[in-house]
Amino acid sequence: MTVTDAVVRLAIILGFFLVVPLVVGQMEHKAMAHMQSRVGPMYAGAFHGWAQLVADGVKFAQKEDVVPAAADRRVFQLAPAVALIPYLVVLVTIPIGPGTQVGRNLDAGLFFVLAVMGVGVLGSLMAGWASANKYSLLGGIRSAAQLMAYELPMILAASSVAMAAGTLSLTGIAEAWHWYWIPWQLAGLFVFFVSGLAELQRPPFDMPVADSEIIFGAYTEYTGIRFALFLLAEYGGIVVLSLLTAVLFLGGWRGPFYFGLGAAGFGWFWTLAKTLVLAFLVIWLRVSYPRLREDQLQKLAWTTLIPLALAQIALTGILKVV
Repeated sequence: MTVTDAVVRLAIILGFFLVVPLVVGQMEHKAMAHMQSRVGPMYAGAFHGWAQLVADGVKFAQKEDVVPAAADRRVFQLAPAVALIPYLVVLVTIPIGPGTQVGRNLDAGLFFVLAVMGVGVLGSLMAGWASANKYSLLGGIRSAAQLMAYELPMILAASSVAMAAGTLSLTGIAEAWHWYWIPWQLAGLFVFFVSGLAELQRPPFDMPVADSEIIFGAYTEYTGIRFALFLLAEYGGIVVLSLLTAVLFLGGWRGPFYFGLGAAGFGWFWTLAKTLVLAFLVIWLRVSYPRLREDQLQKLAWTTLIPLALAQIALTGILKVV
């Protein structure tokens, strides 16, 4: 790979990271407006509220950047970057198409992605600790407990599909995928996606930011651009989770037709389409289910998802041997 090629790939990945999460954010505004009869997001900019995202950006840019007097200033200021950057790094290794349509194909790509995604949660822990606010600290503690509970089933579910493909390379897993994997990897798909939602603290797993209990959790003291970076990290996490789920469990770039261009020329469309459908499902869950209690959240992970993931690994092992 030449320097020019590397720069072009990184520029494309950066553009993807800056655009697609914003598209998902706009989609959430519109979906919630329709599903919950929220009229506000449908009026900004006249036609179907097209300027709502622009209005939000201007609002965050105009707000004062406040750091609490008792806060650990350096950690407080660094936390949004720690929450955001891991999702950008992860995109470098996730393929959107066959062959060279990936920033960098790693032999242990799945291991790398899961490890780096876990770092993003540290941003919430840093924000909760550094804010010098009891509600923020409680939100950070809840984030830590949630990470410990849901990281294990997520890794186990990903291990199942890696066993089936016989490789840890994300490109290799997508190339080894067959349509008949969907029925017998369905439990793994469910566990992986639900665990990912919990790690992102998305409803109904949003106890770390429960506004009716702890204001806004670890992010309570954040304003302006730094708060916007946490929101961008959330939407970036949705994109990464949806993209990774599509590659691991739904065949990535494989689709029913390619308009005569073949997978190399049109496969990226199916990867992006599956990603956006899964992102819409994340939004749909937000407006459909109430927040779980903390005990319910922990019970779901330890008594349901982990046994289900272990059963999926056992089934995969049996079918691979047979």
